Amino acid sequence: MRTDVSKINEKTRHQDLTEGLMMFAGGTSKEFNTGEWRTNTPVVEWDKCRQCLLCAPVCPDSSIPVKDSKRLDFDYDHCKGCGICAAVCPFNAITMKEGK
Repeated sequence: MRTDVSKINEKTRHQDLTEGLMMFAGGTSKEFNTGEWRTNTPVVEWDKCRQCLLCAPVCPDSSIPVKDSKRLDFDYDHCKGCGICAAVCPFNAITMKEGK
């Protein structure tokens, strides 16, 4: 489910906003599309992917969803494009492309 930050802010009273719109509770990163910061984008070549799942646990942003022991496409709303997944893929199924 995709969360639109602008809609969250529209519902929030100005008295409830924190200085700098900082959030102090745990687990709030899903409320922000941090993938907008990305300068490089990982792309999966599905014909090379062997579903070894080595990429999913090393993703610092948990942007590689896994369902029924199969990896799904990237969560680009939260992926920051660090490239760790591409570095650990033994099948070279993940490449980093410049841009979003």
